[in-house]
Amino acid sequence: MKRRDFIALLGGAAWPLAARAQQPASPVIGFLGNGEQGADTLAAFRSGLNDAGYVEGHNVAIEYASAHGEYDRLPALAAELVQRRVAVIFATAPTNAVYAAKAATSTIPIVFVTGGDPVKLGFVASLNRPGGNVTGVSYFTTELTPKRLELVRELVPGVATIAVLSNPASTRTDEGDIEAAARSVGQRIVILHAGTAGEIDTAFSIMAQQRTGALLVVGDAFLTSRRDQIAALAARNLIPAVYNNYLYVVAGGLMSYGDDRLESQRLAGRYIGRILNGEKPANLPVLQPTKFQFVINLKTAKALGIAFPLSHQLLADEVIE
Repeated sequence: MKRRDFIALLGGAAWPLAARAQQPASPVIGFLGNGEQGADTLAAFRSGLNDAGYVEGHNVAIEYASAHGEYDRLPALAAELVQRRVAVIFATAPTNAVYAAKAATSTIPIVFVTGGDPVKLGFVASLNRPGGNVTGVSYFTTELTPKRLELVRELVPGVATIAVLSNPASTRTDEGDIEAAARSVGQRIVILHAGTAGEIDTAFSIMAQQRTGALLVVGDAFLTSRRDQIAALAARNLIPAVYNNYLYVVAGGLMSYGDDRLESQRLAGRYIGRILNGEKPANLPVLQPTKFQFVINLKTAKALGIAFPLSHQLLADEVIE
């Protein structure tokens, strides 16, 4: 090979390396939450990102910051993401994650998926014009309590007492609304608190002692992460239960009624993609669910000695057999 040909070849090989070295690093998404997302939930979020042109590991990176049920760790985790200079923070359940992210930065865009009224909670100025650096997807929580009570009362007619399991560490839990919903239909309830696995066991011991006729589990990221434990205890104690999330039913729970959580994750992924493409959170309206899912588990019903009325089966979006 001639010397000039060799130099030309060497120079041509060096150009791609230099070009790659000069390419800007992929934007980083800070994923702040409880850290108990299921594979399908993460897949839905990534699907939304893909719709906006972003693929994890290709042109976007995700930094996962997980509290694993210890909600008091969220402020420090949010601060770490800000120090990491992430391009956007995705604050998913619990609501505490949104508070932590909002307290940590007023400039980095924040996209949330959480329950409650985001205006009442102080996250945004209004649903249509959020203002500031925060927007996202707000699903319904206690607003659906009357429907869940109706479903369990239809399944267990004449039930004297319904236990309500909630996590006091979650600022999203509005027990006043739950009590009001129960009073409106003349239903006696007893609220039991659980913020640890041991407290869940204790709560079910109390239900057994009081011979509670049914159970309503309040939406909470920690409780959802303990869905296998909760569904197993409900089955062991022969307590019919209604949940806010279909994941409980997949884990062996009796029935659930709530919004389409996977669609909420997809929408959040798309919003984050739009923000990475230059749009401002202040101009992206807060989205709310328009579709709700009723899921039942016939195998669990049979084990409890309960027969779902035909009306329930016809209403169900999914039946697990």
